[in-house]
Amino acid sequence: MSLGRHDLVLCSGTLPRSTPFRLRVEAAAAGGFRGLSLWGRDYAAARQEGWSDADLAGLLADHGVEVAELDPAWWWTPGAGAVTVPPELDPVDVFRFGEEDLFHVAAAVGARSLNAADVLGGRWGVEEAAEAFARLCDRAAEHGLLVHLEWLAWSRIPDMPTAVEVVRRADRPNGGLTVDLWHCARTGVTPGDLAALAPGTVLAVQVDDGPGRAEPDLVEATLHRRLVPGEGDFDVVGYLGALDAAHVDAPIGVEVFSDELHALGPLEAARRAGEATRAVLARVRPGPPSP
Repeated sequence: MSLGRHDLVLCSGTLPRSTPFRLRVEAAAAGGFRGLSLWGRDYAAARQEGWSDADLAGLLADHGVEVAELDPAWWWTPGAGAVTVPPELDPVDVFRFGEEDLFHVAAAVGARSLNAADVLGGRWGVEEAAEAFARLCDRAAEHGLLVHLEWLAWSRIPDMPTAVEVVRRADRPNGGLTVDLWHCARTGVTPGDLAALAPGTVLAVQVDDGPGRAEPDLVEATLHRRLVPGEGDFDVVGYLGALDAAHVDAPIGVEVFSDELHALGPLEAARRAGEATRAVLARVRPGPPSP
């Protein structure tokens, strides 16, 4: 199975963090998703439960679900690899999983890609970021992985033009962008901006929704108060139509970090997220993904 533009991906953050691996896969299949994303902590929890790599691969195959991406690649920016973050300062459990860890996970579950972002900041600029991103892409290519760069408003790569420039200067065939509609809305990206992207630039899409007015605390909002597509004020239809106009062939990830959605439990959260996304896609193009 090869994931493409008609396939939905259940992103890890759309389910409660404590969701076991088996239930993640079952929720993805029940919600009409062809893929899912994983964080290192999801894989580690499964191994602690006693699952072998072969068990995990078999479970995915039995449900017809692929691992679309691993999230996040945080160590690649200049100086980040030398930073040690103690567990008490890592509430989302990211920093104990480095490059070799995620490369191992990718091989174990047959992942398509890595999602990269600037998490630690620094004093580096676009040129240094591009060189570092190129090196990450080269190492990932040895493992058959794509790498897509996600901009975050509070980071050193704070907007789409900066991310595009990093990817352009890196100039790697397996490197591109992640377009997350939440970050589009919160950094002023318009559908026209997306439609103007060069073909092949976008390697991952993450859909979600939210209020038209930006929240006072963007980090808190993005991790706890996103909405499913179609339930907020974002121009989700316009954004997705623009990505089609730009000939984006990436699968559609549904990433809705939401305490309210999580309270429904994994199966209902996946069902709601999948149904809402298919309803929006039906307004964008014929032949929406089917469960």
